[in-house]
Amino acid sequence: MKKLLISLLGMAALVACTSSQDPVQQKLNAYANVEVGSHLYTGISENGKQVLDYYKMAADEADNIFWDQSFGDKAAMSKLPTDAQRVFARINYGPWDRLDDQPFVEGYGERPAGANFYPADMTDEEFEALDDPDKMSPYTLIRRGEDGKLKVVWYHDAYKEHIEKIANYLKSAADYTIVPSVSNYLLKKIDALRTDNYYESDLAWLEMDNSKMDLIIGPNETEDDRRYGIKASYEAFVLLKDLELTESLREYTAMIPEFQKSLPCKEEYKSFTPGNASNIFAYNALYYAGGANSGIKVIAINLPYDPKVQAEKGTRTALLNNVIRDKFFKIVLPAGRLLIEKEQLSQLKESAFFWNIAFREVAHGLGVKQTVNGKGSVSEALGNEALTIEEIKGDILGVYLALQVAAQGRLDQTVTREAAITSFIAGVIRSSRFGNAEALGRANIICYNFLKEQGAFSHNSAGLYHIDYDKAEAAITALSERVLTIQATGDRAASDALIRQYGSVSESLAQDFAAMNRAGIPTDVRFQFVW
Repeated sequence: MKKLLISLLGMAALVACTSSQDPVQQKLNAYANVEVGSHLYTGISENGKQVLDYYKMAADEADNIFWDQSFGDKAAMSKLPTDAQRVFARINYGPWDRLDDQPFVEGYGERPAGANFYPADMTDEEFEALDDPDKMSPYTLIRRGEDGKLKVVWYHDAYKEHIEKIANYLKSAADYTIVPSVSNYLLKKIDALRTDNYYESDLAWLEMDNSKMDLIIGPNETEDDRRYGIKASYEAFVLLKDLELTESLREYTAMIPEFQKSLPCKEEYKSFTPGNASNIFAYNALYYAGGANSGIKVIAINLPYDPKVQAEKGTRTALLNNVIRDKFFKIVLPAGRLLIEKEQLSQLKESAFFWNIAFREVAHGLGVKQTVNGKGSVSEALGNEALTIEEIKGDILGVYLALQVAAQGRLDQTVTREAAITSFIAGVIRSSRFGNAEALGRANIICYNFLKEQGAFSHNSAGLYHIDYDKAEAAITALSERVLTIQATGDRAASDALIRQYGSVSESLAQDFAAMNRAGIPTDVRFQFVW
């Protein structure tokens, strides 16, 4: 009896401690601390390590630019009263939790939809009336002049001081490197940052295919502009290529034209021809900065976004293998063990998760970039929801491609149809926790609800997931066709209807989130860079 009383008192104390814990610390606890480095670094020459040091310094300047774009007052966040608030502000690049857009610091309202790209008091009517075509550029800010009227300011003017520092670091790296294609890329990137014209540097990046090291830097993603979906955020990745794994991916690079032809949609919706210089590289990440390091951490990238470059040269899919591995073992696998019935849990495999991610990024380079009916680009036609539809396409079409390749026996033998689907559904549940405030989370919620409606999975008597693989594959094909059609026709009404119908967290998802929270399964990771 005495032992029972002590046990109950201990449990009560634990509950009291948890309930009284700083709410910001609770939010912070949802991010697993992960060391980011690579065994590949030891094989880099001293000359190469100096180049990487310059890359990191350039990345830190890109980080400073993103702070301005995201919030505008980095110094204010460094003066917050608690360690938890300061660390959480560094994760979110401001006083708002990116998972729900709500402030975790007193004195701030809801996160602005237009971040710091537009004046806070700007109306839609003012923006529409602004007679300057450059307002639609991804690389301009909208500001008020001394007369109070709106004006356009190019990034290279607004961030000139930071950009010149980046240029100096890149010039030093170009002087140090012994690889001509790297030097060419870095010099072209300097010109691009100073002019906000990225065409030549994008081509040079795709041509730089013989380096062990890589730097992605500049304004890429438009995720933070949730008002119009136009403005691109500064970010940077410092990467080391895994030569052995990259070589094993070469076969799938050659299949990209075949993938485009096999899309599950009308022939006229796959008229785009990807450039023949597309490639898939495997990397270990060394450093993230700016938009790449904010909130949820990406595990793969497909760039460039310029449709002209995609048509002429193609894209590069960059798989960040060390981060993929960390997320699988720290989040996806524990979630699967908690939620999926034992008989199907054996199909949750790291290899299948990797290939779903790989083909997800390949899928971003497929489909069409311009609508087939004269509505302009897909982004122009779909507006601020274009990114959500693109994220759905990547997720659902990626597993569709994985299933096609697995059926041909051209993947690791562990990647069966069942493994691809099980790992996809576990990944969708995991990513749905990101919430519908961000395009990635919203896209996964939509995928989950669509598959559930189509009978792709149900719950057994113990409340665990049971997957119907035939219905799941049919649903994956159906949703792939639907989003490809929306993009090709620029159908904003169909896009809005899809998001409205499936874009809310369902009761079963909410229960999964609560179960994962109780089990202490992280929502995502935060990085401790050891290089």
